Amino acid sequence: MALTTSDQGISLIEEFEGCALTSYMCPAGVLTIGYSHVAAGLTLGHTISPAEADALLRSDLKGLEQVIHRLVAVTLTQNQFDALVSFAFHLGLDNLKASTLLKKLNRGDYEGAADEFLRWNKVAGNALPGLTQRRTAERDLFLGRA
Repeated sequence: MALTTSDQGISLIEEFEGCALTSYMCPAGVLTIGYSHVAAGLTLGHTISPAEADALLRSDLKGLEQVIHRLVAVTLTQNQFDALVSFAFHLGLDNLKASTLLKKLNRGDYEGAADEFLRWNKVAGNALPGLTQRRTAERDLFLGRA
């Protein structure tokens, strides 16, 4: 049976994404609500309940999960899968597809893949504490240390 994101993985994503129950314009100029959910037809000031935010997140994760299953050629633990989902949710599937992390993982180099999480903590060449914290948490989860 194919892995799906566990409650622990969802909690990690929720912790770092934060939840906005009222829609807002994100820094990229996209209307966003809940845990970084975007949707056509969303209007500024739209509100949702915490349960709706959770349901939107779980729905958004389904598509990521399916693609990760297609991209990864090796067996994953639940923690490894959850860490990859968090990574892809935050950085996008295109970044995961092109990453050395995925290349190392598919060669069976789990330790090397784990270390690659830490390379994704920069914006415009500058390491950001929040990104370092998230990538460290994802790496720790990937390694079963969370």
